[in-house]
Amino acid sequence: MADQDARDVMQGYLDALRNRGDFARFFAPDVGWTTMETGDRVLGREEVRDLIVALHTQFFDAHPELVGVVVGDDSAMLEARFVGTHVAEFAGIPATGANVDVPYCVAYDISGGLITALRAYMPIAALHAQLADAAARRVSVPAPR
Repeated sequence: MADQDARDVMQGYLDALRNRGDFARFFAPDVGWTTMETGDRVLGREEVRDLIVALHTQFFDAHPELVGVVVGDDSAMLEARFVGTHVAEFAGIPATGANVDVPYCVAYDISGGLITALRAYMPIAALHAQLADAAARRVSVPAPR
């Protein structure tokens, strides 16, 4: 039965995330996010929600393209692609308008019908490289006369 509870949590969370709905209702009040590549941590329901919203709607106009989800009794693993357009400064790089496409995984801990932890295995360096390349191309293109 616990496995079905975790599946229901993940299904509701992913539906809300993809539809830009209230996905934070699936977070425990003290949920934690860790970006595994950098070790950066964000704690708290609103804070984690704000980070995810910023990534998908403020820095980028982006959405996850799901590749697969595996759910167990108290955990889940998501494989996806972060696909979108760079629309605001991110990691020191001004908006480029570039399309980005970065594969990533997130491990979720689930307890009491809520997500208690997210560990994002997102290659920030690869995302930064895509943006830096786009910024360099914009700078090197001569302006029309």
